[in-house]
Amino acid sequence: MPNRRAQLIEQLILHTGELARAGLTPATSSNFSARLDAERCVITVSGRDKGRLTPEDFMDVGMDGTPVEAGRVSSAETLLHTQIYRLRPEAGAVLHTHSLAQTLMSMRHEREGHIEFAGYELLKALRGITTHDTRVRVPVVPNSQDMPALCAAIEPAFAADAFWGYLIAGHGLYAWGRDLAEARRHLDAFEFLLTAEMAKLRFPA
Repeated sequence: MPNRRAQLIEQLILHTGELARAGLTPATSSNFSARLDAERCVITVSGRDKGRLTPEDFMDVGMDGTPVEAGRVSSAETLLHTQIYRLRPEAGAVLHTHSLAQTLMSMRHEREGHIEFAGYELLKALRGITTHDTRVRVPVVPNSQDMPALCAAIEPAFAADAFWGYLIAGHGLYAWGRDLAEARRHLDAFEFLLTAEMAKLRFPA
């Protein structure tokens, strides 16, 4: 376990650094995790600059969000990560970012409760999709500082198939995958799709 944990943290640091340099983790926002086993995940400690993380900036929590190590504080949104691991047993990593496109497009579609993407070749980056000729709905839930309330708001969406991410309005994106590489691919695809939809508002076809 220690070796696997160290490897997961090393990979998380690599990805978080890349995402920070791409402008997806402004200030000390965003949080990232990876499943260790059926009972625990490793997650970023609260309030750290995601472009300068070290192994000491991660901690283990149980799937109920309880810290394994006393005296350390994980991300305020830990419960959203552990909810995904509980409801999606295949999920191996969860990435949460705050880009401009994620923030603005989630606000635009808050009343609808979802944003739909159709016809994009990059939809094929999402697991289970093999053609551009399809439609994908990404849920959008209202923002709240009450994490149990946020968990309750998004939980009904987990009944859907081919569901790899959701948006919190005015906040950002949660994306996950079977492992860290797939979670990153899904996040990158969602970011492109959201950016493309935002560009269409300025330059309609």
